[in-house]
Amino acid sequence: MLDDEPGRKRRRLWVHPIVAQQQQKGQFHKLFNDLRQDSNKFKSHCRMSIETFDHLLICLHPDLNFVDTSMRRSISAEQRLLVTLRFLATGNSFASLHFEFLLGISTISGIVCHTCKVIWQRLREAVMPTPAAADWLRIAAGFNQSAQFPNCIGALDGKHIRVKKPSHSGSRYFNYKQYFSVVLMALADSDYKFVIVDIGAYGSTSDSRILSASRMGERLRQNQLALPEPSRLPGSAGPPAPFVIVEDEGFALSPHLMRPFPRRDLDDRKRIFNYRLTRARRYVECAFGILSSKWRVFQSSIQMKPDNVTLVIQACVMLHNFTRIHDASTDADLGLNMTSSVSLDLSRPGRPGTAGLAVREIFADYFSSPEGALSWQMDAIRGSR
Repeated sequence: MLDDEPGRKRRRLWVHPIVAQQQQKGQFHKLFNDLRQDSNKFKSHCRMSIETFDHLLICLHPDLNFVDTSMRRSISAEQRLLVTLRFLATGNSFASLHFEFLLGISTISGIVCHTCKVIWQRLREAVMPTPAAADWLRIAAGFNQSAQFPNCIGALDGKHIRVKKPSHSGSRYFNYKQYFSVVLMALADSDYKFVIVDIGAYGSTSDSRILSASRMGERLRQNQLALPEPSRLPGSAGPPAPFVIVEDEGFALSPHLMRPFPRRDLDDRKRIFNYRLTRARRYVECAFGILSSKWRVFQSSIQMKPDNVTLVIQACVMLHNFTRIHDASTDADLGLNMTSSVSLDLSRPGRPGTAGLAVREIFADYFSSPEGALSWQMDAIRGSR
């Protein structure tokens, strides 16, 4: 026989006998219907409720539904979505998923990448639309209620996503934490949902440079984010304050970007401002925590090429917002009107950051005033000394 000739490569099977048994022994065909009978087990398995899964499937079905051919039957949209959710929820390798679902490794790889791309394209406008002025006011109302930081339109930070070293990349992906990563830069609201994201920057790049080079940073510099007009802080007769984004020391200070006072020579007034800013900034850190806890693909190094890693992050961000909307309670509309006809000159000449310094002083004065002080803030700062 030709197949038995020495040195001759064995003929590959069209379908491996193990894979051929997927409809009899594969996880989808054996387990999925049983999971749907137990809502708690289903949510643990898919990281979302049955109702949310069905809603998501309806949204994605047009791009996940393929026709059968004369060569083989297509994989259903439901199974494609389940395979992708299991990869994102566990971080298991494609080889491991191969033995669970009895699908080819390359088939699973293609399914995951394609489904992640579809999730981003189909859900983006629904769960993370471009904010308008009314959206910023709603976000600001949420921060004022939950964090007692008025005129705050989001908390900003970057998260390093661990990846395997891309080929021929040098040290571009090697970060200060001593591993290879890409950066998810995100602006979060007080319901732990992502409002704006920038994905895929090199791990070696600082947060400030990533923001400056991002589309969000460019639109912020050019006044194209449709931010509301500056308004007086609640109960205050002082000058109006612009709507601001809170951040940590890794970012630059500007009229719309508030970072803490430097840690040296802090008096009580500055400590109070730093405390109040940290209370608001924690929401983006908690959002990252919820993201990586639910989608455990982020808890180990993602073994994919950078472009595919970006697809995975994009999909997880969309699924995070989608489940926050459909599986978690949402804040009531607070209806807080923070508009004002009084304007603040943010373009006066001076060194970079001068206007930002003036805005920070407005907030610092307010947080130490009777109108803006919290009853426990002095106890909090004394405990942090």
